[in-house]
Amino acid sequence: MRIKNTSSLPHEKENDSVREICKLLAGISDEKLIYDFFGCLFTAGELKDFANRWHLVKELDAGTTQREIATKYNMSLCNITRGSRELKKKNSAFKVVLEILKKSSEQE
Repeated sequence: MRIKNTSSLPHEKENDSVREICKLLAGISDEKLIYDFFGCLFTAGELKDFANRWHLVKELDAGTTQREIATKYNMSLCNITRGSRELKKKNSAFKVVLEILKKSSEQE
């Protein structure tokens, strides 16, 4: 299934670079290499924000309230609301990836 969400994607030139990185990552099965790549690509603060955004998506999916998430991860309600809206969209990439996570967790 192809998910299209262009609401927060960068402009065309940057979008091409993001798509290139996504294509490369889709072909890499070495988790450590991807982790190391992220460490090179992002600052410690950016990685923390990246991880917190994923935490908030999982928390929302689990039924945690937005206020509880804001307190737990020291995040703004605006960011959490954005994540919540994305989860509610039809064919949300968040929902698809969460389902992949759940299936992989069941297999472990």
